[in-house]
Amino acid sequence: QVQLVESGGGLVQAGGSLRLSCAASGSIFRIDAMGWYRQAPGKQRELVARIFSGGSTNYADSVKGRFTISRDNAKNTLYLQMNILKPEDTAVYYCNAVLNYGMPYWGKGTLVTVSS
Repeated sequence: QVQLVESGGGLVQAGGSLRLSCAASGSIFRIDAMGWYRQAPGKQRELVARIFSGGSTNYADSVKGRFTISRDNAKNTLYLQMNILKPEDTAVYYCNAVLNYGMPYWGKGTLVTVSS
């Protein structure tokens, strides 16, 4: 069993910052990639940022320069530092992990609300 637990969401004013965390636990012997996705009301889930086992990253164009994804391998924890937040960043943010040679896992999500 593998669990992903997100934390760090909340309400913030536009221009503010938040840091999301995702702790992975359970039977993990390889992390292929981890990432953050988000889903706003009435919209499809979209990729925000992803980090691969070698350390390479990619970001959605809408968050480039504002968000930074990072990972603490010793703690199996993923982070998303979100700066200069905008109302359009409001969404439920989900942690995703591809583990153990291709198995996908999802967290339950954490709500980020950015007020204007």
